[in-house]
Amino acid sequence: MKLMNLKKLIFVTLFLVLGTAMGQAQTGNIQGTITDENGIYVPGANVYIESLVKGAISNFDGKFTMVGIPEGDYTLRVTYMGYSDVEQQVSVTSGETAAVSIVLTSSNMELDEVQVSAYGLSGQSKALNTQRNNMNITNVVSTDQIGKFPDANIGDAVKRIPGITMQVDQGEARNIIVRGLSPQLNSVTLNGSRIPSAESDNRNIQMDLIPSDMIQTIEVNKAVTPDMDGDALGGSVNLVTRTAPQGFRLSATAGSGVNFITDKRIWNGSILVGDRTNDGKFGYMLSATINDNDFGSDNIEAEWDNEFEYNTGAEDEEGEPILEEMDVNPYTNVTEQRTYLVQRVRRSFSANFDYQINAANNIYLKTMYNWRDDRENRFAFAQEILDGEDIEEGDFTITNGVPTRFPIEAVRESKGGIAGGRNKNRRLEDQRMQNYTLGGDHLFGNLKFDWMGAYAKASEERLNERYAAYAAEYIVNNDNFDPKYPIMTAADPSDFNNLDNFEFDEITNENQYTEEEDINFFANFELPADIFGKGEGSIKFGARGRFKTKLRNNDFFEYDFEDLYPTLGSVPVKSYTDPDFLAGEKYQAGTFASEEWLGSLDLNSTNGEALPDEFLPGNFEVKENVLAAYLMFNQKLSDKLSVLAGVRVEHTKLDSDGNRVVYIEEDEDAGIEESIEVESVSDENSYTNVLPGIHFKYNLDNNTIMRFAWTNTLARPNYVDLIPRSEIVNEDEEVIVGNPELDPTTSMNFDLNAEHYFESVGIVSGGLFYKRINDFIYTYITEAEDDSFGSGTTGYDVFQPLNGDSASIFGAEVSFQRQLDFLPGFARNFSIYLNYTYLSSSADGIRNEDGDERTDLDLPNTSPNMFNGSLGYADKRFSARLSANFSDSYIDEIGGNAFEDRYYDTQFFLDFNASYAITSNLRIYTDVNNITNQPLRYFQSVKERTQQAEFYSIRFTFGLKYDLFRK
Repeated sequence: MKLMNLKKLIFVTLFLVLGTAMGQAQTGNIQGTITDENGIYVPGANVYIESLVKGAISNFDGKFTMVGIPEGDYTLRVTYMGYSDVEQQVSVTSGETAAVSIVLTSSNMELDEVQVSAYGLSGQSKALNTQRNNMNITNVVSTDQIGKFPDANIGDAVKRIPGITMQVDQGEARNIIVRGLSPQLNSVTLNGSRIPSAESDNRNIQMDLIPSDMIQTIEVNKAVTPDMDGDALGGSVNLVTRTAPQGFRLSATAGSGVNFITDKRIWNGSILVGDRTNDGKFGYMLSATINDNDFGSDNIEAEWDNEFEYNTGAEDEEGEPILEEMDVNPYTNVTEQRTYLVQRVRRSFSANFDYQINAANNIYLKTMYNWRDDRENRFAFAQEILDGEDIEEGDFTITNGVPTRFPIEAVRESKGGIAGGRNKNRRLEDQRMQNYTLGGDHLFGNLKFDWMGAYAKASEERLNERYAAYAAEYIVNNDNFDPKYPIMTAADPSDFNNLDNFEFDEITNENQYTEEEDINFFANFELPADIFGKGEGSIKFGARGRFKTKLRNNDFFEYDFEDLYPTLGSVPVKSYTDPDFLAGEKYQAGTFASEEWLGSLDLNSTNGEALPDEFLPGNFEVKENVLAAYLMFNQKLSDKLSVLAGVRVEHTKLDSDGNRVVYIEEDEDAGIEESIEVESVSDENSYTNVLPGIHFKYNLDNNTIMRFAWTNTLARPNYVDLIPRSEIVNEDEEVIVGNPELDPTTSMNFDLNAEHYFESVGIVSGGLFYKRINDFIYTYITEAEDDSFGSGTTGYDVFQPLNGDSASIFGAEVSFQRQLDFLPGFARNFSIYLNYTYLSSSADGIRNEDGDERTDLDLPNTSPNMFNGSLGYADKRFSARLSANFSDSYIDEIGGNAFEDRYYDTQFFLDFNASYAITSNLRIYTDVNNITNQPLRYFQSVKERTQQAEFYSIRFTFGLKYDLFRK
């Protein structure tokens, strides 16, 4: 009801303000574009008419608009940190819009040896000017600044921003964590339009899918305003693509390199071309980039237990073995060693157009297509302790309370894909993300009107993903002396080396497809308004619709080739033992079925058996419609103090379809065969969120700013969690259950921030923030008390998402950037970039497997300490930068108890890049990534117990960059 009333209010207000806007007399407007000496747009410039005490700020495309200007002649004064002030005359005619073009010239700043260009200070200057003039709390990074770091994708570039850390996949930054909030709690947009997720079970945006070359500016909004989407608990990241230039521009990059883990090559290239017609009306920017990276990783994994079970040899009245369970010191009951061979080919295409109909009307079309092929072979050697009924008293040894010898099942598993074509005997993950945005900016008298419609789609297709597994049973020595590098080794080496000991286990073929489609539309209206009679101000309102469909459609087939290939010794094999294995030479992978043999097998639906319980519970379709409206005002209260306040209302409606699978256990006495029953399930849900907010900005002087914000945000549950499904995993004795009653997570946020900007381009800033979060979502693990999920499931672990009670986050951020221009001689060419974020969190309402509330937990994914730093040097020809990125360990996944909790370990990355200008347009560059050989590491309960450690080694690239500007 509240939403309908707000819609009616905006509808009536629209007609009133349109009449008011069109009825204005004796006033006109000014529409302008600001560029630098190379014709590159200048965002965040301050444009001011002193005689009217009226100003405006240029947007990301260097455009500014001033409405309601009385007829007459005026002087526009443009100020911009790092550039000389500019004054330009303009004549305003009643009822018309005057068009102006302003060119800024870099100020010398007494830095004779520093090149103020795309490779010098201009990128930093553009970002900091935008950040300074924004009303809300933001961090802005320009594409020129991105180029100073050795970052191939946007994920690696974003991690340089204060308060941000990333979760990596195969050594590349993929999932973004903003101020300690999980990836699915943050929003990512492209030119203001939501980016859909290609992942099946969450809302995470794959940041490594987008090359950094395609993006002009990254803007992180840490305190959202009412005209932004409300589902941004941690923050909202907006990626702005390149806009058509004012003059001709050609840019190209060509490079190569090597991955030291595989000693295989890297290829990369990009091209960008843009221009504008002589009359300045039509402009275009076309760009394409490709990165072909052939690499891999060395991985070890383990599971830890503190209970040990064995067969006493006695039987109960029903003839079942009697088992003895004892408490022991922590030991690994599962270990695994994996060798990954990966090739990623990332392609991206962008075509952006705009047409200036006249000074008051502009339309644009922005498009982007990202396509990544991820080919992978994985060779996994896993060893898992046998079930207690298969372990007898003489089969094991316990030393000082730790099981050091026991029987296991060892499995050698090859992962691949079909031969030939694009697969090349590897699993091919085909990920695509496309976005098409049509919009316009218009002036109707005093009324600013902008609109945008967008279609976006993300998909992930994995066809013919194959696994071949061979298994053996033998006794191992379990070595946990160094819990960071646990290992199991065969007590008798011949058990490990004899391939005929490893018997046929399974061959499977799987097809997976996930798709998410977004249709977005918004319209914004803005009018000048001096509510408090203190000078400048505006009222802004608008509406938005977002219509999303997400589906997952998988299948799974199993094949019986036991008669043809009874043992591993009967198939073509390869040895993947590597003396340079990065986790240590003691880890011997051994021999596996070759990927060529696996790819050549004729696997189809006629000679395989479909296993619906393996894929149907994961298949679903969800439709989510969000309607939103907002009203806000932006007002200057004095020469120093400004306020922005308003309210946003979002109404969400969901419809979901999925499957519930019930397992029927075999009962020979009752004549019941083992089977499954599949039931289609559907659900719907809707809710409305009212999200008020207020922002204050106080200018202590021209270079020192204080900001305060009170905002309210939300995060919607993952789609797969909302479906009333159930999935039985008999192999692991687990049940996975959905929860259609989940509420969205909401947060009340407080931010206080202070910034001081240096005239020589730099900033020192500090801030505090606090978030009070309600209904956060976590996975509750308990034990099934009966067979309600299917016969024989009593005692299975049940995983179900639940709403916790509340959580809180307190944090502090400090940041410093500066050219050291106050130092003598060549030392003035150095620059420093530093930022640090501290977080403290707590969570209430999380229950353990016994139903008792836990009081020992931080909110998951909240890293307590994050740090970025770099030391740079730049003169007229040479530039170099050493960059560091650190994030502290944090809890990643809550287990059934504290012993089972999983943590994401500390990360410290060190990167280096350098370039040299051969001519004013041509540069040679080199990058060295991951100098510290930082692994992706998880640990269980305590830091010493490795649960996973994956190593990537160092990556080295080099190449040429060419840039041509012609106004």
